[in-house]
Amino acid sequence: MVLDFDCADFYFADEKGRLGSPVFYNCDTDYSDLYNQYSFGSDTAFGEKNLVYRESDIIDNEIRKETEIYKEIYKPNNMDYSIHISLNMNKKFIGIFTFYRSIGKNDFDYDDIFLLDMLKEHLALKLYRRIVFDAAEHEKLTVTEASEKYGLTRQETMVLKMLMQGLDNTTIYTSLNISVNTLKKHILNIYRKLRIKNRVQMFKMIKEKE
Repeated sequence: MVLDFDCADFYFADEKGRLGSPVFYNCDTDYSDLYNQYSFGSDTAFGEKNLVYRESDIIDNEIRKETEIYKEIYKPNNMDYSIHISLNMNKKFIGIFTFYRSIGKNDFDYDDIFLLDMLKEHLALKLYRRIVFDAAEHEKLTVTEASEKYGLTRQETMVLKMLMQGLDNTTIYTSLNISVNTLKKHILNIYRKLRIKNRVQMFKMIKEKE
């Protein structure tokens, strides 16, 4: 919305910093294999700082148009100029976004570079937090996995499941037809077996859904 471009690709890095499968926007073909083979400027992109750069800043434009990447990717897809934003956070390479303009349009200018430069730190932080959150979510246990791993009883498992559903104590002990003191005992046993102290730690450890 704030940048004039015709198509774009978004490459995210895996745990080892390698580019994975891309997400394309408004691109007609999947050129990811060729991109990985021919992409120049990778040493610049895969550093430890957030960078915004145009390919025309790295290589002379006339020479650029004679490269394999231009002939096999840019020209067949009616793309001419591009601008990249390489994102890193805490020495972790997150990924690289590339925006393209069609043949016949002008190159990205310094206002475009300034705009992406203003956004790069925010984008890196948001994506990094998303990656960390996803990793933490992936490491969580389901109620069934926690029950099996930590030896919860059948009723403790039911209590844990209801706690993870966000139900209050009154609803839980009424539904299970037990006393409030019995419920408190079950909750204390669950905390002891899971080696946690409160519900905040419980939600960090257990998935809300199976």
